[in-house]
Amino acid sequence: MSQHHDPGTADAPEGQASRSGFRPTAVAAVELGVIGQSVGVAVPGAAESVQVTGISLDSRSVERGDLYVALPGASRHGADFASTAIGAGAVAVLTDDAGAKLLALGHDIAVPVLVVAEPRSVVGRLSRLIYRSQDADLQGPTMFGVTGTNGKTTTTYFVNALLQAMGKKTGLIGTIEILAGGDPIPSLLTTPESTDVHALLALMRERGLDAASMEVSSHAVSFRRVDGVVFDVVGFTNLTQDHLDLHGTMEEYFRTKAELFTAERARAAVVTVDDEWGRRLAAGTELPVITLATLRPGGPPEPDEGPAADWTVADPRPRGLGTEFTLRSRDGMELRVHTGLPGVFNVSNAALALTMVLASGADPAEVQAALDAADPFTVAVPGRMQLVSSRPAAVVDFAHNTDALARALEAVRSPEPASRVIVVFGATGQRDQGKRPAMGATAARLADVVIVSDDDPHDEDAAAIRAEVLVGATDAKEAEQLDCRIMEVFPRDAAIREAVNLAAPEDTILIAGRGHEVWQEVKGVNLALDDRVELQNALTARGFTVLQDDGIES
Repeated sequence: MSQHHDPGTADAPEGQASRSGFRPTAVAAVELGVIGQSVGVAVPGAAESVQVTGISLDSRSVERGDLYVALPGASRHGADFASTAIGAGAVAVLTDDAGAKLLALGHDIAVPVLVVAEPRSVVGRLSRLIYRSQDADLQGPTMFGVTGTNGKTTTTYFVNALLQAMGKKTGLIGTIEILAGGDPIPSLLTTPESTDVHALLALMRERGLDAASMEVSSHAVSFRRVDGVVFDVVGFTNLTQDHLDLHGTMEEYFRTKAELFTAERARAAVVTVDDEWGRRLAAGTELPVITLATLRPGGPPEPDEGPAADWTVADPRPRGLGTEFTLRSRDGMELRVHTGLPGVFNVSNAALALTMVLASGADPAEVQAALDAADPFTVAVPGRMQLVSSRPAAVVDFAHNTDALARALEAVRSPEPASRVIVVFGATGQRDQGKRPAMGATAARLADVVIVSDDDPHDEDAAAIRAEVLVGATDAKEAEQLDCRIMEVFPRDAAIREAVNLAAPEDTILIAGRGHEVWQEVKGVNLALDDRVELQNALTARGFTVLQDDGIES
């Protein structure tokens, strides 16, 4: 540690007020000496009594009383911005050896500097300590965490809606938005940084929330965004190819997901065992585990699937656009369930949400009463199988990998004999390139008209991305003699208009890949683009009737 201490700037009062929507209004100060002790760094002299009331990784979000954590970045080190952080009120800096050298060479730092080998590895622990986010002496919300490749967002919305139907005061942390019992806070990451996660949990406790649901991506685990969080119940949806640009192999992707199912991070687990990955996870976790089977309704397991699941989906029946079904336990208990969202995968999402709530100790009779009274699994989830018009059926969905695209295309296929499926989709730049031809082939097999366009190219050449998707589509059409039409239309708004122009009232249009997103990133520039708004406008221009949805904003 290098000691540069100015008592006039270092001391922050107890109960420091916060300007951030993520933070509680008041935080009891923690002495820097306690923080140093927790990370194994001695804090000498008067610096031990410095009062810390917050923690931040971003100099732009620092508030008075914060510990500023200066991490190495892709192009700059956080230590380069220490002066800005201190000017905003940071009372101490935590960094690594490289950051300490930068501070010593280029800055006159008038606050204590703590040096640890890997500061990222202690941020979650420190955030929990500073915000007392899950302090054993304080009653916080029951925590539900959902992971898997597909279905995380919808499942967390379903958990949230069911708990609300049961009279609970709830919070939500996810891709689309963050709710802490008040107005939504826009979300830029599936899971925020651990500093914000723990601040949010403290805010939820302060507001008296009973429960909170959180999406947990593999990125969140890899980048330590959920470090220090202990979930009461974690749930697993499925695992299919995605994010291999980060993980390299499916095996590594699975291992990262499995890290959530450890005693360090959770108290109990609900695992969907419809695929091999789920069965491996259920067999290998050290947590008390409840298994759930959703894709073999009421039937016995295959020989390689092991014993019957603890809970099973049985007797699914169409009801409107959605499905009603029975969730049956191994000992014969049954609950009657309905989801108004289309697709067999939403049956799986609803069953997982319900089983997670039961695993938290909820009374089955109270749960059934809430299901009957409120129909919570018909909640609208922005950009997830979101219906924009009914004739033609026009749907926007976040499906952005091969498995999700296949499920979405199968879900929207109408039984009407003359109905066609028209799909608009693309692939994301600077992401797993291996899935691009596979997505094209899937679209060719399951749609009648395939319109390949742009998703978020990021810094890649958009035409090159489209070409990789088109190769998969055209190869599959030729090799399998598929009767589909394949087109390349860009930019994306033009592709959506073309889909609508081609559609007859009995057809179905699926706009896949971007869901709720309202910006398209092209060469570092964010272009305003909301698939739902573009689809509404194109349908209206052709004289079709659109469904009113106050949640759609440009």
